[in-house]
Amino acid sequence: MDDLAGQLAALRPALMRMAQQRVRNPAWSEDAVSETLLAALDNPVAYQGRAQLQTWLIGILKHKLMDQIRRGTREQGLAGDDDSAFATGDCTAPLWAAEAGASWGGDPQDGVVRRQFMRQLERSIETLPVKQGQAFVLRECLEVDAPEVCRELGVTPNNLAVLLHRARHRLRKALQAHWLRDAKDAHSGAHA
Repeated sequence: MDDLAGQLAALRPALMRMAQQRVRNPAWSEDAVSETLLAALDNPVAYQGRAQLQTWLIGILKHKLMDQIRRGTREQGLAGDDDSAFATGDCTAPLWAAEAGASWGGDPQDGVVRRQFMRQLERSIETLPVKQGQAFVLRECLEVDAPEVCRELGVTPNNLAVLLHRARHRLRKALQAHWLRDAKDAHSGAHA
């Protein structure tokens, strides 16, 4: 048990980074990681050694992040927040976007452009209708399996596909309209 506790403590920083990449809310990230580690300590026999310990913990973490988003959404609803607000946990970026950004090169200007892109993506996600935004965040940011997203949102697989298609379409249009223009302005301003 002491060995497991030591391994979990060593993996905690990596889990925090992963949680913070998926939700911008530091308290939610901290809570999800703490709950993940407690779940692992409470039931160590669930880890059967078929995967690396970190892989097993990441699976738990994804569920704990979903729980945090659910709780946060309910709390925002109870507080009387505007129902049209995007209440899914402040997703910073889908993994595919972060991975694509990592391959943009080492030029400092590329880093500026990448950060601008991610900020515009965040703003664009926030403008999506609630159900589309939730579907997009759960599927793309948290990488939740489609059947689980369907259960969480109470939609059919076909309806989920439509929600994701519409969300991606809106995001593409928003990024083309805003980010490409902003990126050109920033790029031309940097070379002036």
